[in-house]
Amino acid sequence: MIYAVLDLETTGTSTEDEIIQVGLVLMDEEFNVFQTLNSFVRPSGPIPVFITQLTGIDDAMVADAPEPDDLLLEMIPLLQDAVLIGHNVSFDAGFLNMALDRAGYSPFDGRKLDTVELLRMLYPSLSSYQLGAVSEQFGIRHDQHHRADSDAMATAILFAECVKKLRSLPLLTLQRFVMLSADNDLGWLLREELALREASTALDTDSHRYFRQFAMKAGEWTEEEPPRDEGNEKPLEGVSFEDYLEQVREGFTALFPDYEEREAQQTMFREVNDAFENNRHLLIEAGTGTGKSLGYLIPSLYFGVKNERKIVVSTHTINLQEQLRQRDLPLLRQVLPFDFRASVFKGRGNYICLRKFETKIQSLDFAATAEERQTASQMVVWLGETETGDQEEINFGNRGGEFWNTVSSDADSCLNRACPWFKRCFYHRAKQEANLADVVITNHSLLFTDIRADHRLLPSYEYLVIDEGHQVEEVAGKHLGQQLSFYSFLNLANRLAKDSRSGLLPQLRSHIQGESEDEVPKWTEQLDEIIPRFGSLKDSWETVFEQLQSLASASSGGGQTETGQSVLRLKPGSLPSQWEPIQNEEGIYFKEMNRTIKVLDKMLSDMKDKLDDTALQGMLTDLAGAVKDAGRIRDELRVFVRADKPEMVYWIESNPSARTKSIQLNTVPADVSGQIREYFFDSKKSVVITSATLSVQKSFQYAAEQLGLNMADERRSRTVLLPSPFHYRSQALVMIPRNFPAVKGAAADPAYLSALVASLSEAARETGGRMLVLFTSYRMLKQVYDPLKEALQGSGIQVLGQGLDSSNRSKLTRRFRQQPESVLLGTSSFWEGVDIPGDALICLAIVRLPFQPPNHPLQEAKAEMLQESGQNPFMKLSVPQAVIRFKQGFGRLIRTSRDKGIVLIYDTRVIETFYGKHFLYSLPGPKIEHMHADQFVPRMREWLSEDSKEAVRQ
Repeated sequence: MIYAVLDLETTGTSTEDEIIQVGLVLMDEEFNVFQTLNSFVRPSGPIPVFITQLTGIDDAMVADAPEPDDLLLEMIPLLQDAVLIGHNVSFDAGFLNMALDRAGYSPFDGRKLDTVELLRMLYPSLSSYQLGAVSEQFGIRHDQHHRADSDAMATAILFAECVKKLRSLPLLTLQRFVMLSADNDLGWLLREELALREASTALDTDSHRYFRQFAMKAGEWTEEEPPRDEGNEKPLEGVSFEDYLEQVREGFTALFPDYEEREAQQTMFREVNDAFENNRHLLIEAGTGTGKSLGYLIPSLYFGVKNERKIVVSTHTINLQEQLRQRDLPLLRQVLPFDFRASVFKGRGNYICLRKFETKIQSLDFAATAEERQTASQMVVWLGETETGDQEEINFGNRGGEFWNTVSSDADSCLNRACPWFKRCFYHRAKQEANLADVVITNHSLLFTDIRADHRLLPSYEYLVIDEGHQVEEVAGKHLGQQLSFYSFLNLANRLAKDSRSGLLPQLRSHIQGESEDEVPKWTEQLDEIIPRFGSLKDSWETVFEQLQSLASASSGGGQTETGQSVLRLKPGSLPSQWEPIQNEEGIYFKEMNRTIKVLDKMLSDMKDKLDDTALQGMLTDLAGAVKDAGRIRDELRVFVRADKPEMVYWIESNPSARTKSIQLNTVPADVSGQIREYFFDSKKSVVITSATLSVQKSFQYAAEQLGLNMADERRSRTVLLPSPFHYRSQALVMIPRNFPAVKGAAADPAYLSALVASLSEAARETGGRMLVLFTSYRMLKQVYDPLKEALQGSGIQVLGQGLDSSNRSKLTRRFRQQPESVLLGTSSFWEGVDIPGDALICLAIVRLPFQPPNHPLQEAKAEMLQESGQNPFMKLSVPQAVIRFKQGFGRLIRTSRDKGIVLIYDTRVIETFYGKHFLYSLPGPKIEHMHADQFVPRMREWLSEDSKEAVRQ
């Protein structure tokens, strides 16, 4: 057998475009390369500039190259009887066949295999499946990205690795693959490999554990508490905190001979421990570079282990949880002088339900989509590799998340100890680990979900550390309120009864036909009535949302979100005249949903009592959970449509350029400070809240008020401001243009836009890209994108736009790191949480001061509350909010002591208004200069060429 690995570079992606380079690698069945073909191809016209920027191939390089017909004469014999391999093979095969057709040849009709598809299936945890990123992760030398010869060779090596991985999998996993495969070329490869394996006399020598026809890495979890290392149950007895810090210092020095203590971090160690020891709450701002994570983990582990008290640490995102799991906790296991137990505990939906997954893949039939088959195959491999069952480990395809939602763990469909998978259940394993841990790492979402669940999720705790504390108020609002989207009910209804054959209810109807119970005919009749009813319920739901969309579109007094969504606030007591028809239609939906839920609840309860089949019991539990979800959605829609609670803020959010499906209904408390105080500060012995951005002009008043912390009682609360160890005066230059056009509103006027694009393009040419531009509105970002691309044409600098080149922040950031000759335009999520250290980012541009839109419903409601109490909403709310975010944005630039860079602020309000000083005075001491915009480039050149030795001072 011959494998022909093909990669083509083309003038574009449409059918009119042409091939400009061919890379072909021929391998035998042992994956030995025996021939290669590499050639440029002369197209009929000039190569587009963006293709030259991407590939490095220009018109001069193809001027003397062969024409397509001549090259095909050489290629066709090489492809005879070969299996065609490609990275996204449909692209290369498509262009190959178009070229063959134009030349009058028959198309290639042999087998085709896609390395992207194979990698997704066999390596489900890779962070990216782009060829360059995968090559890097496999250690494959691939110096010339987007060059056909280099790409083809990298793809050939990856294909060989994939087949080797396939052959190393347990026989049981291969059999699962074949069961899940379709009758296509990938299915052919899997069947061939299975036949070879079954014909072999060799036995599996792997270390997997086998259960119910699955090969797994994780075994059973135990409910017994394991002893500490060497049986030392009290490793810190008699050890003072200062002695402990000395042991920590020795541990770091042994691991890192050049280790130097950071003064701010040492202070943080002592402040956090002191807060725990004295049952005191602490607000502590730790500047970038302090080592904040270790700053709270090291004292938390000391206090927790010594006093046998559980410490809960909450981060803003799951990504930060993973950072602690993968980086900080393993480091501390090497450094600390004692054994400790730490667990990472996430929301239940992050863990797979093995019972649901088993049922799901057994029910996949000929109607299953390719995406479903691929996701199921990914997860079969992943079960042989995971110890956590956490979806964060899987890089799903586009619709993999939908598949996950059908197999994730949830309380309402859990059989608990009656489940055959209970002792292998990943969620219960994680919960048990949290119960036994000294420190539990969770996230803000689960922290507040636990409150709504009456504290049934997290283990009992009295000591809490909240990292990224500036995010707590927003997360609290979301979790103490509710959000409904157009798809909230539609997705659930389709899961229950998509039509008469698909869904949980039709499956149930089919399953009970084999039961001998006398009531089966009655249940069948009820199901025959209920299943089509979901069609009318979906129609009623859609009518409600169409009316809401119509109301939102017709209203002119609404606001906008940063991403361009239109928002319409609904005020209790003064609902619009068009609200009555919406309430009427919701009443129809509520009544019909209520009737359906009552029948289903009774029927499912009767079936559970009278039918013993284990598989059926699982199906009934899943259905009971889905019906409970339907009741929750019914109640949440009623809460929104009634809109009668003055303490809540109600608003409709919609995309004016999209259809009904873009609608979201929000119900959020206007003020959550009282609830945060009640649930945390009043009920816990010590709460430590930390962030790099808590203070405004060195004051914590704003943060304390938003969080409900009483700062008057000094015995119960304390604030600490720790400086960053970075030498900002020599590392960061802030430049503000004088006499720059002012901008008002979300859109830029022509004068501002022209000046902004001109200045950004000049700055980008000076820095060779390596620039991040932060916007406060997606609308303005789109206005800048095309003109900036045009201004930078021919410079070799590309422009990447959030929502234009990709909506995925991680993908955009990765592209920016891989291709630093870029200008990255970002809004909302790029203001924080983006870490691009070193030379990849040397210039940060802030287009506008990051004020929240004043007419956003939540902002408007908060301002009204302040006005009613005689306070100035702008100075008490808008300015502090914007300053916190401004500091977050500034923090993207300097990430290490060796970084040096420039911040350009294009909003002259920062120097022309009375409140501008709040922004500049809140920065950590960079050099600040004002000048005309045309002086930026010379000053940038001077600054970047200055001796930066001071920048590396600790």
